[in-house]
Amino acid sequence: MVSGAEPLTPTLTEPQQREISRLAVLAGQRLLQHGAESTLVTDVTCRLGRALGVESVEVSLSASSMVITTLSHGRCITTTRRCQDRGINMQVVTEVQRVVIMAERGLLDIQGVHDRLLKIQALRYNRVLVIFMIGLSCASFSRLAGADWPVFFLTFFASSVGMFVRQEIAHCHFNPLVNFGVTAFVTTLISGFGQVYQIGEAPFLAMASSVLMLVPGFPLINAISDMVKGYANMGIARWTMATLLTLSTSMGIVAAMNVLGVWGWLS
Repeated sequence: MVSGAEPLTPTLTEPQQREISRLAVLAGQRLLQHGAESTLVTDVTCRLGRALGVESVEVSLSASSMVITTLSHGRCITTTRRCQDRGINMQVVTEVQRVVIMAERGLLDIQGVHDRLLKIQALRYNRVLVIFMIGLSCASFSRLAGADWPVFFLTFFASSVGMFVRQEIAHCHFNPLVNFGVTAFVTTLISGFGQVYQIGEAPFLAMASSVLMLVPGFPLINAISDMVKGYANMGIARWTMATLLTLSTSMGIVAAMNVLGVWGWLS
């Protein structure tokens, strides 16, 4: 080798480059499906491709799919994957990033990355624990807003039942808009009985606090982050979905108020 010259990258065969393309798009797909922001998806996909031996990786993202192209010694391979929403799960995002770091350090080859990515499974908390913690968090918000103990327990019960309904609807794979609307209706209907029967000193706080679990905070944060970092199309798509979820929640709340004859979160 001539002194001072850069080392030549090893030539990849077409099957090797094709496998690297599949692994890179699989990593990006898993990230996009589980709520990662667009910058992270693009960065991780490119890093994995380069770590496994290709010269460059180009990534194009949309709200429900991604396209990548790998380049190696003048040969381009393009692949497309549909990215169906699987729910926010930072454990999956972290595991994919860990695989990429190990590949960059030379601890994993192509087969090793393939095996590790296929082994990544989304872990879920115990359903009863989630229901309890959601109920406790919403009830705590009502307490912070000045609710007394009867309203606290009413909020806890309403939000816990609402979370159970949300889990059941999600388990049946209904549209998220339907899920949020029905959950908001059931939760407001239960908490609204506090206003009807005047449970506690400020029963309207139960109606306002019990539906806080339906605020789409993570999608809104990702939407703003994407638009600020130059991914306007992704940001607008995520913002639109978060807005639709908010609208669906509002319709469920208004429907429950109509059934109860209770208007507004007022004392």
